[in-house]
Amino acid sequence: MARRKLSHNGTLVLDCEGLSKLLTGDESVVALVGEARQRGVETVICALTIIEAVHGGTHPARLAWVLSGLRVVAVGEEESKAAATLLAGAGLHGHKYAIDAAVAAVALRQRRPVLLATSDIDDMSKLCGDHVRLVAV
Repeated sequence: MARRKLSHNGTLVLDCEGLSKLLTGDESVVALVGEARQRGVETVICALTIIEAVHGGTHPARLAWVLSGLRVVAVGEEESKAAATLLAGAGLHGHKYAIDAAVAAVALRQRRPVLLATSDIDDMSKLCGDHVRLVAV
């Protein structure tokens, strides 16, 4: 399944569900990330995704190990303004969709083609438009 979705040299972005499943060793997400590495596709997450995905049951050593294999993109003023613009354009409210908008802003700035592994195809399609390919996890 993943082979049809990943192109060489692009970027794979994981949202909260993607990172959560990677942390728990979900076979489909582990395979997707593994294939990305084999194809020279960088795997990235928005820094805010860590906040959303980590909970009391997350083992700190496992988290550190998983994050060591990803590029974590910081969210500063520029990214925040881009996320706010995406929210306004999609007609969504910041409180409920703030982290999704930050993830979308990060995804839109990555090396193309970009594949976003997400549990929220509907909202991410509103935020990313047709600039990012979405795959459900």
